[in-house]
Amino acid sequence: ASTSRLDALPRVTCPNHPDAILVEDYRAGDMICPECGLVVGDRVIDVGSEWRTFSNDKATKDPSRVGDSQNPLLSDGDLSTMIGKGTGAASFDEFGNSKYQNRRTMSSSDRAMMNAFKEITTMADRINLPRNIVDRTNNLFKQVYEQKSLKGRANDAIASACLYIACRQEGVPRTFKEICAVSRISKKEIGRCFKLILKALETSVDLITTGDFMSRNWRYCWCC
Repeated sequence: ASTSRLDALPRVTCPNHPDAILVEDYRAGDMICPECGLVVGDRVIDVGSEWRTFSNDKATKDPSRVGDSQNPLLSDGDLSTMIGKGTGAASFDEFGNSKYQNRRTMSSSDRAMMNAFKEITTMADRINLPRNIVDRTNNLFKQVYEQKSLKGRANDAIASACLYIACRQEGVPRTFKEICAVSRISKKEIGRCFKLILKALETSVDLITTGDFMSRNWRYCWCC
C-alpha cells in the first residue's frame, strides 16, 4: 500500500488554536495561525506550484488558487495568491514573466501588523503571560496603528507599550523595567508611547500599588 509522504510528516498546529488551518505566507516563509496571528512555523520553502483547483468555478481559464484563510485582525484578512493562466508567447513579457498574473498578497500595513503580533507573542512568552494578554495587546496595537496617532514612533516601541497597558488592564501588571528587558526598548520610550496611546485611545489604566505585586513576590519566594 502506498502512503503519501505528506501524511507521514508531523502536523504543525497553533498551540492556542489547534483546529485552525494554518496560512502559508510564502513571501516571508512563515506558517501563520489565522485566528491569533501567531507564527507557529517558519521557513516554508515554495519549490513549485502546489495549487488546488476548484472545479465549481465557471471561468473558462483554470483559476488555480493557494489558500483562502483569513485573519480578522488584518485589514485585508487575506494571505492568498490568485494566478490566472495565459497561453502562447504573447502571454509573457520580455523577461519571461506571465502578463496574466494577478497576485493578492499581504499589504505593507498588514505585514507591519503581523510582524508586531509576532514580536508581542515573543515578549509575552518571555515573561510567561497568558493568551488573553496577547490578544488584548494585539487589538490595542491594531487600533493605534490604524489611527496613525503615533506616527514616527517605532512599531516595536508601540507594541511594548501596548503590552504594558494590556497587562494593567487585565489585572496582571508588569513594570516598565520588565517590559524593557524583553523588548530591548528603553523605559523612557515605552513610557512616552504609553502616555500617547492612552491619549489616542481615550482610555485609562488603574494605578499600580505595591499590593499588585505582593502575590507575585510571595509565589516566587514560596517556590524558591
